[in-house]
Amino acid sequence: MADQEKHPNIVIMYADDLGFGDIGCYGAADIRTPNLDRLASEGIQFRQGYATAATCTPSRYSLLTGSYPWRNPRAAILAGDAPIIIGAGTPTLPDMLRTAGYRTGVVGKWHLGLGSNDLDWNREISITPNDVGFDYSFIMAATNDRVPCVYVENRKVAGLDPEDPIEVTYDWDKAFPDQPTGRHNPDLLRLMYSHGHDGTIINGVSRIGHMRGGRTALWDDETMAEVFAEKAVAFVRENKSCPFFLYYAFHQPHVPRLPGSRFKGITSLGARGDVIVEMDWCVGEMLDVLEQLGIRENTIVIFSSDNGPVLDDGYEDNAEELKGSHKAAGPLRGGKYSMYDGGTRVPFILSWPGTVETGESEAIVSHIDFFASFAALLDMPLSANAAPDSMDVHDALLGRSSRGRDELLVEGTQAKTVLRQNEWTYIPPHDGLAVHPHTRIELGNSLKPQLYNLSMDIGQIRNLVEDESDIADAMAGRLKAILESERTRPVEPEDT
Repeated sequence: MADQEKHPNIVIMYADDLGFGDIGCYGAADIRTPNLDRLASEGIQFRQGYATAATCTPSRYSLLTGSYPWRNPRAAILAGDAPIIIGAGTPTLPDMLRTAGYRTGVVGKWHLGLGSNDLDWNREISITPNDVGFDYSFIMAATNDRVPCVYVENRKVAGLDPEDPIEVTYDWDKAFPDQPTGRHNPDLLRLMYSHGHDGTIINGVSRIGHMRGGRTALWDDETMAEVFAEKAVAFVRENKSCPFFLYYAFHQPHVPRLPGSRFKGITSLGARGDVIVEMDWCVGEMLDVLEQLGIRENTIVIFSSDNGPVLDDGYEDNAEELKGSHKAAGPLRGGKYSMYDGGTRVPFILSWPGTVETGESEAIVSHIDFFASFAALLDMPLSANAAPDSMDVHDALLGRSSRGRDELLVEGTQAKTVLRQNEWTYIPPHDGLAVHPHTRIELGNSLKPQLYNLSMDIGQIRNLVEDESDIADAMAGRLKAILESERTRPVEPEDT
């Protein structure tokens, strides 16, 4: 117990495509999230908490490496068979915590690549989360709308029959002729795709990419939440007597949205609302086990999301039609894929009963800062090449200070960067469509620079670039300097 008092357990619960306005404590009236509301009531609810990107892979890369994603050209949305993008020897958050004496685990969505270019799903996978700092991993390789639709535990596909090997390709020219696809066999679908998701049909749902074999290993979409919850809870139970770090990455509310039977129809918003309630149940399962084991007060629990919301992201589940008055991004402009704040400002809650006082915070904080902040909390030195953009804001995270970051870079799709600096956000000119053609989300592309004062205009309605040209010019110069830099975290003299 003495070690736990010095080294609190850390659980990061990470939603997928959840918006700033999608849960009760952030203003959702039509989606009941009692467990998340309870978590917020027991901790700090950040009003200016950010992911680093408006899409999933880059955000997850930053959380684990403390590096801005644009520093790695491969940190973009990955195919399900992509090689791992965390390079050999890259310092990571779980590796730092393991060095500090933690048992480390990841359960849920990974989407940072596996293996190398010769990935073989039927053998031991050479490079997995276990090679970047995790003692235990039970994951889906990418997303629930991509093949292969199997779980990977540590280095092997779970439940795979060697007599039924898995084959995967993302090349339509190499698609398996004996496997039905959504494009050619729409009559076999129980959930019709709206755009893009017309590959191999698994469980009556067509996916991105093509897969053959592995029938005994295929996941069941409706039980995925329970499977991940059981694995996450088991990790906590098995490691209750020592400090542990669990990265519990939900698949909800990412598409395809297929809630378990007890949650289907539980909201008036259709499947998207239902899976958010299902995710809230998962949060409750984690909080309950921490309390049952008597370790809740020794555990920092964080909940957030990898990027902002999207309604129609590839399947006809009526999320747009059934939304009613619900605003997934709350008062923010944009959503997933967007350079506007709706793309990266997300729900962000931290609870540590008995240590962190409850309330709301306006401090600017980011997932990228977990690395340096937890290192500071644990008195762990960082090497000069570790966490190049992670800032020590642990006082803000723990409610001891109202000041977090002074500036932060975030990005939309294609690594199009935006600078947040105190109350200002600056979007440089970017080519491209103003509105995503399928999701109908404003992307933020404009040939004219944009400058918004978020303290006065949270919805980014009034572009002040002409009225405040000096501020815009200074921020444009600062953005350029950061993009040309090798790091933004100051290197202390004792860093090695």
